[in-house]
Amino acid sequence: MSTDVEPVGPPGGLGGTMRGIEIAAVGLSRTLKNGRGVLHDVSFTIYRGELVAIVGGSGAGKTTLLEALAAVRPAQRGCVTFDGVDLYTHIAAFRGRLGYVPQDDIIHAELPLERTLRYAAKLRLAGAMTPQQVDSAVERAMAALHLSERASVRVGALSGGQRKRASIAVELLTRPQVFFLDEPSSGLDPASAAELLREMRGLADGGSTVVFTTHAPQDLTRCDRIVFLARDGHLAFVGTLDEALEYFAVDSIEEVYERLEHEAAPAEWGRRFAQHRGAEPAAAPDAPSRDGVPPTERRTAGFVRQWSLLTRRTAETLLRNRLTLAILLGSPALVVAMMAILFRPGAFDFADPSPSAIPMILFWVTFGGYFFGLTYGLLQIVSEHAILRREHLVGQRLGAYLLSKVTVLLPFLLLVVVLMLVVLRLLDRLPAVNATTQLTVAITLALLAAAALTLGLLTSAAVTNPAQATLALPMLCFPAVLFSGAIVPVHVMAPAGAAISAVMPDRWAFEALGHDLGVRHILADGGSPLGPPLLDAYGDAGTQTTGTYWLYLLAFAVVFLAAAWAVLARRCRAS
Repeated sequence: MSTDVEPVGPPGGLGGTMRGIEIAAVGLSRTLKNGRGVLHDVSFTIYRGELVAIVGGSGAGKTTLLEALAAVRPAQRGCVTFDGVDLYTHIAAFRGRLGYVPQDDIIHAELPLERTLRYAAKLRLAGAMTPQQVDSAVERAMAALHLSERASVRVGALSGGQRKRASIAVELLTRPQVFFLDEPSSGLDPASAAELLREMRGLADGGSTVVFTTHAPQDLTRCDRIVFLARDGHLAFVGTLDEALEYFAVDSIEEVYERLEHEAAPAEWGRRFAQHRGAEPAAAPDAPSRDGVPPTERRTAGFVRQWSLLTRRTAETLLRNRLTLAILLGSPALVVAMMAILFRPGAFDFADPSPSAIPMILFWVTFGGYFFGLTYGLLQIVSEHAILRREHLVGQRLGAYLLSKVTVLLPFLLLVVVLMLVVLRLLDRLPAVNATTQLTVAITLALLAAAALTLGLLTSAAVTNPAQATLALPMLCFPAVLFSGAIVPVHVMAPAGAAISAVMPDRWAFEALGHDLGVRHILADGGSPLGPPLLDAYGDAGTQTTGTYWLYLLAFAVVFLAAAWAVLARRCRAS
């Protein structure tokens, strides 16, 4: 990154260390796929150092307009300029100079405030700053928002207002010239909301341009100007609070909301303000010049540095969440205990094998590896969507993010797989085999767990909330049970079932374990007369080489991981 990045200003205010940006919106329009317009030819100017609120009733397009101004989701028509430079053309150059705080928190609840700010600083400030400068940036960001005394407090234990200020502190690290905040006071009690508005007023007084959406009338008293939207994104008025009351001929802001909702059609409000503004000396802004020079694009941390930082953050987040850690380690112990209770010892005894139990033992051992990997990945991304989207806007690489998840979780899975095999062997639920066979079995289950982990990450990337991820678990597990080839052999399935079985990772791991442990040999030459007929029922399952099965499982892991990347890339672009 360029060396022009400096820590934020001194505690208690920014003291002129920031220079705000003049924002001009010209003809902003957006239409949904169903043809409904959500922004209609919106034009206005926001001047440097102003605190500006965007208000309106439900469906007025407040968030849509804010996202268009911040280039989070650019308008389909029209343009936005920052100090005369086209924002949409030079988005990358401005990313590091604007702060964007969505409604959802963009900080990890499990980490102490100081730790989560430190990780954010290291990711955003790249390698040009020394550790001392990073420390200074973190300390000054907390001080500027009066959070220094809460530095060691877990973010999840902060009050709602403090969490919102903490999200602003993340943005303050890179010394942005303009802040965009979506419903910052939503859900806060009146005292916390008032305190947050004072902080925002302080940012504007310190030189930054601050734009936010709100539905609370009490938030408007500290604003320099207010942008009123009628339903479906029609611009109804832009001006000071007093000017708004005079324009709408009312005594309170609440009455403005009522008039906008009931008195006239949204398009009529837009037409009235266009006529009013056209008669004023300060008319709607003309299309600004695009000949300005964009700022130098700030270099972000490289892939390896991002992966390293994200891996450490993921590990610390996991280790600090005792409940999650208990589930990750406790659920495998419970599953292994159930398998030990379910199956009798000695099922693989060559002199007296149990043909009916052997395939079931192998399947449930296989399914255990699949289940562990799937559950480890299911909640990893969906709970961080807001954080990921914001960090991606400032240069976080999705590949580094996904790889950090795999780096942290895969060792847990390897440990669980090894412990499962050791315990089941000590309890005589698995056969006594040489060290080479034990290693190949462990590798097979580890590859299956990796494939299931990446499938879990893909699902977590695709769903929108943790409840959906939880509901997806049985939907992913039932097909893995039914089409694994263990309960119903593949060659006796209907053609459609056999096709589905081919894309079940646990099917190939099940066959690989049967191959490595010599199940065909045990069933064919063992003492039980049921062995050969059962072996015939499974057809050619388990006849391929171990290396071939490993390639299948590795391919699943790669494909699922690539698909997770593609889903995240699409969601981040859509946001």
